[in-house]
Amino acid sequence: MPEAAAPVRLADHTTLRLGGPAGRFLEVTTEAELVSVVREADEAGEPLLLLAGGSNVVVADDGFPGTVVKIAVRGVVTDDASACGGVQVTVAAGETWDDLVARAVEEGWVGVEALSGIPGAVGATPIQNVGAYGQEVASTIATVRTWDRHDRRTRTFAAAECGFGYRHSRFKATPGRFVVLAVTFQLRLGDLSEPVTYAELARTLGIEVGQRAPLADVREAVLGLRRGKGMVLDAADHNTWSAGSFFTNPVLSAEAASTLPEAAPRWAQPDGTVKTSAAWLIEHAGFGRGHGLDRDGGAVGLSTRHTLALTNRGTGTTEQLMALAREVRDGVEARFGVRLVNEPVLVGCSLEGQLRQ
Repeated sequence: MPEAAAPVRLADHTTLRLGGPAGRFLEVTTEAELVSVVREADEAGEPLLLLAGGSNVVVADDGFPGTVVKIAVRGVVTDDASACGGVQVTVAAGETWDDLVARAVEEGWVGVEALSGIPGAVGATPIQNVGAYGQEVASTIATVRTWDRHDRRTRTFAAAECGFGYRHSRFKATPGRFVVLAVTFQLRLGDLSEPVTYAELARTLGIEVGQRAPLADVREAVLGLRRGKGMVLDAADHNTWSAGSFFTNPVLSAEAASTLPEAAPRWAQPDGTVKTSAAWLIEHAGFGRGHGLDRDGGAVGLSTRHTLALTNRGTGTTEQLMALAREVRDGVEARFGVRLVNEPVLVGCSLEGQLRQ
Protein backbone atom coordinates (compact mmCIF):
# COMPACT_ATOMS: atom_id res chain seq x y z
CA MET A 1 0.00 0.00 0.00
CA PRO A 2 2.27 2.82 -1.22
CA GLU A 3 2.18 6.13 0.63
CA ALA A 4 3.38 9.29 -1.05
CA ALA A 5 6.55 10.71 0.52
CA ALA A 6 5.84 14.31 -0.46
CA PRO A 7 2.51 16.16 -0.24
CA VAL A 8 0.24 15.23 -3.11
CA ARG A 9 -1.74 17.90 -4.94
CA LEU A 10 -5.31 16.76 -5.23
CA ALA A 11 -5.56 18.85 -8.39
CA ASP A 12 -3.61 16.03 -10.02
CA HIS A 13 -6.35 13.55 -9.11
CA THR A 14 -9.52 15.39 -10.13
CA THR A 15 -10.96 16.13 -13.57
CA LEU A 16 -11.32 19.80 -12.63
CA ARG A 17 -7.58 19.84 -11.89
CA LEU A 18 -8.30 21.88 -8.76
CA GLY A 19 -7.53 21.22 -5.12
CA GLY A 20 -4.72 21.70 -2.63
CA PRO A 21 -2.53 19.12 -0.89
CA ALA A 22 -3.57 15.97 0.94
CA GLY A 23 -2.45 15.52 4.52
CA ARG A 24 -1.66 11.89 3.68
CA PHE A 25 -2.21 10.11 0.37
CA LEU A 26 -2.57 6.35 -0.04
CA GLU A 27 -3.41 4.24 -3.06
CA VAL A 28 -5.09 0.89 -2.42
CA THR A 29 -5.31 -1.93 -4.94
CA THR A 30 -7.25 -4.58 -3.03
CA GLU A 31 -10.58 -4.63 -1.28
CA ALA A 32 -8.93 -5.81 1.94
CA GLU A 33 -6.53 -2.84 1.87
CA LEU A 34 -9.40 -0.45 1.28
CA VAL A 35 -11.42 -1.75 4.23
CA SER A 36 -8.33 -1.80 6.46
CA VAL A 37 -7.38 1.81 5.71
CA VAL A 38 -10.94 3.04 6.24
CA ARG A 39 -11.30 1.12 9.50
CA GLU A 40 -7.97 2.40 10.84
CA ALA A 41 -8.78 6.02 9.98
CA ASP A 42 -12.21 5.76 11.59
CA GLU A 43 -10.81 4.19 14.76
CA ALA A 44 -8.25 6.99 14.98
CA GLY A 45 -10.89 9.66 14.35
CA GLU A 46 -8.94 10.84 11.33
CA PRO A 47 -10.66 12.75 8.49
CA LEU A 48 -10.95 10.56 5.40
CA LEU A 49 -11.54 11.34 1.75
CA LEU A 50 -12.09 8.59 -0.82
CA LEU A 51 -11.19 9.28 -4.45
CA ALA A 52 -11.38 7.10 -7.53
CA GLY A 53 -11.87 8.85 -10.86
CA GLY A 54 -12.10 12.30 -9.26
CA SER A 55 -14.76 13.34 -11.76
CA ASN A 56 -17.53 14.37 -9.38
CA VAL A 57 -15.67 16.28 -6.71
CA VAL A 58 -14.55 19.86 -6.06
CA VAL A 59 -11.68 20.14 -3.56
CA ALA A 60 -10.79 23.37 -1.76
CA ASP A 61 -7.62 25.28 -2.51
CA ASP A 62 -6.51 24.46 1.05
CA GLY A 63 -6.69 20.77 0.20
CA PHE A 64 -7.70 18.04 2.66
CA PRO A 65 -5.91 17.73 6.01
CA GLY A 66 -6.61 14.04 6.64
CA THR A 67 -6.04 10.82 4.73
CA VAL A 68 -6.97 10.67 1.06
CA VAL A 69 -7.43 7.16 -0.27
CA LYS A 70 -7.13 6.59 -4.00
CA ILE A 71 -9.29 3.56 -4.84
CA ALA A 72 -7.52 1.50 -7.51
CA VAL A 73 -9.22 -1.84 -6.80
CA ARG A 74 -9.76 -3.68 -10.08
CA GLY A 75 -11.61 -6.73 -11.28
CA VAL A 76 -14.55 -7.79 -13.44
CA VAL A 77 -16.23 -11.16 -12.83
CA THR A 78 -19.03 -12.48 -15.02
CA ASP A 79 -21.69 -15.02 -14.16
CA ASP A 80 -23.20 -16.21 -17.42
CA ALA A 81 -26.94 -16.70 -17.23
CA SER A 82 -27.40 -17.14 -20.96
CA ALA A 83 -30.28 -19.54 -20.45
CA CYS A 84 -32.17 -16.55 -19.11
CA GLY A 85 -30.84 -14.25 -21.83
CA GLY A 86 -28.69 -12.27 -19.46
CA VAL A 87 -25.41 -11.98 -17.58
CA GLN A 88 -24.42 -10.79 -14.12
CA VAL A 89 -21.25 -8.74 -14.02
CA THR A 90 -19.59 -7.92 -10.69
CA VAL A 91 -17.20 -4.99 -10.99
CA ALA A 92 -14.70 -3.66 -8.44
CA ALA A 93 -15.17 -0.06 -7.34
CA GLY A 94 -11.96 1.21 -8.91
CA GLU A 95 -12.66 0.04 -12.44
CA THR A 96 -13.04 2.84 -14.97
CA TRP A 97 -16.70 3.25 -15.86
CA ASP A 98 -16.30 3.88 -19.57
CA ASP A 99 -14.00 0.87 -19.91
CA LEU A 100 -16.86 -1.22 -18.54
CA VAL A 101 -19.33 0.32 -21.00
CA ALA A 102 -16.95 -0.31 -23.90
CA ARG A 103 -16.63 -3.95 -22.88
CA ALA A 104 -20.40 -4.27 -22.47
CA VAL A 105 -20.93 -3.07 -26.03
CA GLU A 106 -18.25 -5.42 -27.33
CA GLU A 107 -19.64 -8.41 -25.41
CA GLY A 108 -23.28 -7.72 -26.23
CA TRP A 109 -24.29 -6.76 -22.68
CA VAL A 110 -27.31 -4.50 -23.03
CA GLY A 111 -28.39 -1.68 -20.72
CA VAL A 112 -25.50 0.75 -20.23
CA GLU A 113 -24.67 1.71 -23.83
CA ALA A 114 -26.18 5.22 -23.51
CA LEU A 115 -23.93 5.86 -20.50
CA SER A 116 -20.83 5.93 -22.70
CA GLY A 117 -18.20 8.59 -22.16
CA ILE A 118 -19.08 9.35 -18.54
CA PRO A 119 -15.84 9.83 -16.60
CA GLY A 120 -15.14 8.30 -13.22
CA ALA A 121 -15.10 4.90 -11.58
CA VAL A 122 -17.71 2.19 -11.20
CA GLY A 123 -17.96 2.61 -7.43
CA ALA A 124 -19.30 6.15 -7.80
CA THR A 125 -22.14 5.21 -10.15
CA PRO A 126 -24.67 3.89 -7.62
CA ILE A 127 -24.03 6.79 -5.24
CA GLN A 128 -25.19 9.37 -7.77
CA ASN A 129 -27.41 6.95 -9.69
CA VAL A 130 -25.49 8.10 -12.74
CA GLY A 131 -27.64 8.69 -15.79
CA ALA A 132 -27.59 10.21 -19.27
CA TYR A 133 -29.46 10.01 -22.56
CA GLY A 134 -32.42 8.17 -21.10
CA GLN A 135 -30.55 5.53 -19.08
CA GLU A 136 -29.68 5.27 -15.38
CA VAL A 137 -27.47 2.71 -13.68
CA ALA A 138 -30.34 1.94 -11.30
CA SER A 139 -32.09 0.05 -14.09
CA THR A 140 -29.23 -2.46 -14.39
CA ILE A 141 -27.83 -2.70 -10.84
CA ALA A 142 -28.59 -5.98 -9.06
CA THR A 143 -26.61 -5.43 -5.84
CA VAL A 144 -24.11 -3.04 -4.28
CA ARG A 145 -21.54 -4.42 -1.83
CA THR A 146 -20.32 -1.88 0.71
CA TRP A 147 -18.32 -1.38 3.85
CA ASP A 148 -20.60 0.19 6.47
CA ARG A 149 -18.41 2.59 8.46
CA HIS A 150 -21.08 2.99 11.14
CA ASP A 151 -21.70 -0.71 11.83
CA ARG A 152 -18.13 -1.68 10.82
CA ARG A 153 -19.17 -4.58 8.65
CA THR A 154 -19.66 -5.52 5.02
CA ARG A 155 -23.21 -5.05 3.79
CA THR A 156 -24.74 -5.93 0.42
CA PHE A 157 -27.83 -4.08 -0.75
CA ALA A 158 -30.25 -5.31 -3.39
CA ALA A 159 -31.31 -2.67 -5.91
CA ALA A 160 -34.67 -2.25 -4.20
CA GLU A 161 -32.86 -1.33 -0.96
CA CYS A 162 -30.67 1.33 -2.56
CA GLY A 163 -33.28 4.10 -2.56
CA PHE A 164 -32.53 5.09 -6.13
CA GLY A 165 -34.03 8.31 -7.44
CA TYR A 166 -32.98 11.05 -9.81
CA ARG A 167 -29.23 11.47 -9.11
CA HIS A 168 -29.88 10.03 -5.67
CA SER A 169 -29.49 6.90 -3.56
CA ARG A 170 -29.38 5.79 0.06
CA PHE A 171 -25.59 6.11 -0.20
CA LYS A 172 -25.85 9.77 -1.15
CA ALA A 173 -28.50 10.35 1.51
CA THR A 174 -26.04 9.25 4.23
CA PRO A 175 -22.78 10.70 2.90
CA GLY A 176 -19.63 9.10 4.22
CA ARG A 177 -21.29 6.08 5.81
CA PHE A 178 -20.94 3.53 3.02
CA VAL A 179 -17.81 2.72 1.03
CA VAL A 180 -18.77 1.02 -2.22
CA LEU A 181 -16.59 -2.05 -2.74
CA ALA A 182 -18.20 -3.60 -5.82
CA VAL A 183 -21.31 -3.34 -7.96
CA THR A 184 -23.15 -6.23 -9.62
CA PHE A 185 -25.03 -5.45 -12.81
CA GLN A 186 -27.76 -7.58 -14.40
CA LEU A 187 -27.51 -7.05 -18.15
CA ARG A 188 -29.52 -8.47 -21.03
CA LEU A 189 -27.69 -10.21 -23.86
CA GLY A 190 -28.25 -8.99 -27.40
CA ASP A 191 -27.08 -6.94 -30.36
CA LEU A 192 -29.61 -4.12 -30.05
CA SER A 193 -29.84 -1.44 -27.39
CA GLU A 194 -32.60 -0.85 -24.93
CA PRO A 195 -35.36 1.31 -26.46
CA VAL A 196 -33.95 4.79 -27.06
CA THR A 197 -36.10 7.22 -25.09
CA TYR A 198 -34.00 10.39 -25.42
CA ALA A 199 -35.15 12.45 -28.40
CA GLU A 200 -31.75 13.99 -29.22
CA LEU A 201 -30.12 10.56 -29.27
CA ALA A 202 -32.91 9.08 -31.39
CA ARG A 203 -32.52 11.90 -33.93
CA THR A 204 -28.78 11.35 -34.08
CA LEU A 205 -29.31 7.64 -34.72
CA GLY A 206 -32.00 8.34 -37.32
CA ILE A 207 -34.65 6.33 -35.49
CA GLU A 208 -37.94 7.04 -33.75
CA VAL A 209 -38.11 7.43 -29.97
CA GLY A 210 -38.73 3.99 -28.49
CA GLN A 211 -36.91 2.08 -31.22
CA ARG A 212 -33.69 0.12 -30.72
CA ALA A 213 -30.34 0.44 -32.49
CA PRO A 214 -27.11 -1.59 -32.64
CA LEU A 215 -25.14 -1.25 -29.41
CA ALA A 216 -22.03 0.07 -31.14
CA ASP A 217 -24.06 2.69 -33.01
CA VAL A 218 -25.59 3.94 -29.76
CA ARG A 219 -22.20 4.16 -28.09
CA GLU A 220 -20.66 6.11 -30.97
CA ALA A 221 -23.66 8.44 -31.18
CA VAL A 222 -23.50 9.19 -27.46
CA LEU A 223 -19.75 9.78 -27.56
CA GLY A 224 -20.26 12.16 -30.48
CA LEU A 225 -22.96 14.09 -28.64
CA ARG A 226 -20.88 14.28 -25.48
CA ARG A 227 -17.77 15.43 -27.37
CA GLY A 228 -19.81 18.16 -28.98
CA LYS A 229 -20.71 19.39 -25.49
CA GLY A 230 -17.18 19.09 -24.11
CA MET A 231 -18.22 16.18 -21.88
CA VAL A 232 -15.59 13.62 -22.92
CA LEU A 233 -12.27 14.03 -21.11
CA ASP A 234 -9.50 15.53 -23.24
CA ALA A 235 -6.39 16.95 -21.58
CA ALA A 236 -5.94 19.39 -24.47
CA ASP A 237 -9.49 20.78 -24.23
CA HIS A 238 -10.17 23.04 -21.24
CA ASN A 239 -13.90 22.65 -21.80
CA THR A 240 -13.46 19.16 -20.36
CA TRP A 241 -11.60 20.37 -17.26
CA SER A 242 -14.81 20.20 -15.28
CA ALA A 243 -16.84 18.04 -12.92
CA GLY A 244 -19.40 17.37 -15.63
CA SER A 245 -22.81 18.89 -15.07
CA PHE A 246 -22.37 21.16 -12.07
CA PHE A 247 -26.09 21.49 -11.28
CA THR A 248 -28.83 18.87 -11.33
CA ASN A 249 -32.04 19.44 -13.25
CA PRO A 250 -34.57 20.88 -10.79
CA VAL A 251 -37.56 18.73 -9.87
CA LEU A 252 -40.45 21.04 -8.98
CA SER A 253 -43.98 20.78 -7.75
CA ALA A 254 -46.59 21.15 -10.46
CA GLU A 255 -47.50 24.53 -8.98
CA ALA A 256 -43.90 25.79 -9.04
CA ALA A 257 -43.42 24.51 -12.58
CA SER A 258 -46.50 26.42 -13.73
CA THR A 259 -44.77 29.71 -12.87
CA LEU A 260 -41.93 29.09 -15.34
CA PRO A 261 -42.03 30.70 -18.78
CA GLU A 262 -44.05 28.74 -21.31
CA ALA A 263 -40.93 27.86 -23.29
CA ALA A 264 -39.18 26.24 -20.32
CA PRO A 265 -38.78 22.46 -20.75
CA ARG A 266 -41.08 20.33 -18.61
CA TRP A 267 -40.95 16.59 -18.06
CA ALA A 268 -43.77 15.17 -15.97
CA GLN A 269 -42.62 12.65 -13.35
CA PRO A 270 -44.56 9.60 -12.11
CA ASP A 271 -45.07 11.17 -8.66
CA GLY A 272 -46.72 14.30 -10.08
CA THR A 273 -43.66 16.51 -9.90
CA VAL A 274 -42.14 18.19 -12.94
CA LYS A 275 -38.49 18.16 -13.96
CA THR A 276 -37.08 21.12 -15.87
CA SER A 277 -33.74 21.88 -17.49
CA ALA A 278 -30.98 23.51 -15.45
CA ALA A 279 -29.15 24.39 -18.66
CA TRP A 280 -32.22 26.20 -20.03
CA LEU A 281 -32.65 28.16 -16.80
CA ILE A 282 -28.98 29.13 -16.74
CA GLU A 283 -28.97 30.32 -20.34
CA HIS A 284 -32.23 32.25 -20.00
CA ALA A 285 -31.05 33.89 -16.78
CA GLY A 286 -28.34 35.53 -18.87
CA PHE A 287 -25.43 33.12 -18.41
CA GLY A 288 -24.39 32.04 -21.88
CA ARG A 289 -21.67 29.67 -22.93
CA GLY A 290 -18.25 31.00 -21.97
CA HIS A 291 -19.68 33.27 -19.26
CA GLY A 292 -16.93 34.46 -16.94
CA LEU A 293 -14.06 34.03 -19.37
CA ASP A 294 -13.83 37.79 -19.88
CA ARG A 295 -12.51 38.41 -16.38
CA ASP A 296 -9.68 37.24 -14.08
CA GLY A 297 -7.66 36.38 -17.14
CA GLY A 298 -10.21 33.79 -18.17
CA ALA A 299 -9.22 31.52 -15.26
CA VAL A 300 -12.65 29.88 -14.93
CA GLY A 301 -15.89 30.09 -16.84
CA LEU A 302 -18.85 28.22 -18.19
CA SER A 303 -17.90 25.83 -20.95
CA THR A 304 -18.05 27.36 -24.41
CA ARG A 305 -20.04 24.28 -25.45
CA HIS A 306 -22.44 23.63 -22.58
CA THR A 307 -23.68 25.94 -19.84
CA LEU A 308 -23.99 23.16 -17.24
CA ALA A 309 -20.22 22.67 -17.07
CA LEU A 310 -18.12 25.03 -14.95
CA THR A 311 -14.56 24.80 -16.21
CA ASN A 312 -11.01 25.49 -15.09
CA ARG A 313 -9.10 27.02 -18.00
CA GLY A 314 -5.73 26.06 -16.55
CA THR A 315 -5.01 28.88 -14.09
CA GLY A 316 -8.20 28.79 -12.04
CA THR A 317 -8.70 28.23 -8.33
CA THR A 318 -11.47 26.50 -6.44
CA GLU A 319 -12.39 29.83 -4.85
CA GLN A 320 -12.90 31.35 -8.31
CA LEU A 321 -14.93 28.38 -9.49
CA MET A 322 -17.21 28.50 -6.45
CA ALA A 323 -17.72 32.24 -6.92
CA LEU A 324 -18.86 31.53 -10.48
CA ALA A 325 -21.17 28.78 -9.24
CA ARG A 326 -22.74 31.13 -6.69
CA GLU A 327 -23.20 33.80 -9.34
CA VAL A 328 -25.05 31.37 -11.61
CA ARG A 329 -27.11 29.83 -8.82
CA ASP A 330 -28.17 33.19 -7.41
CA GLY A 331 -28.88 34.62 -10.86
CA VAL A 332 -31.20 31.73 -11.75
CA GLU A 333 -32.99 32.04 -8.43
CA ALA A 334 -33.47 35.78 -8.87
CA ARG A 335 -34.84 35.33 -12.40
CA PHE A 336 -36.99 32.20 -12.00
CA GLY A 337 -37.38 31.53 -8.27
CA VAL A 338 -35.65 28.15 -8.66
CA ARG A 339 -32.61 27.36 -6.53
CA LEU A 340 -30.15 25.12 -8.34
CA VAL A 341 -28.41 22.33 -6.43
CA ASN A 342 -24.84 21.29 -7.10
CA GLU A 343 -24.23 17.74 -8.34
CA PRO A 344 -20.52 17.24 -7.49
CA VAL A 345 -19.39 16.62 -3.92
CA LEU A 346 -17.82 19.72 -2.35
CA VAL A 347 -14.79 19.03 -0.14
CA GLY A 348 -13.68 21.88 2.11
CA CYS A 349 -15.69 24.40 0.13
CA SER A 350 -19.34 25.28 -0.30
CA LEU A 351 -21.62 27.48 -2.33
CA GLU A 352 -21.67 29.81 0.66
CA GLY A 353 -17.88 30.22 0.69
CA GLN A 354 -14.71 28.22 1.27
CA LEU A 355 -14.69 26.32 4.54
CA ARG A 356 -11.77 26.35 6.93
CA GLN A 357 -10.63 22.86 7.90
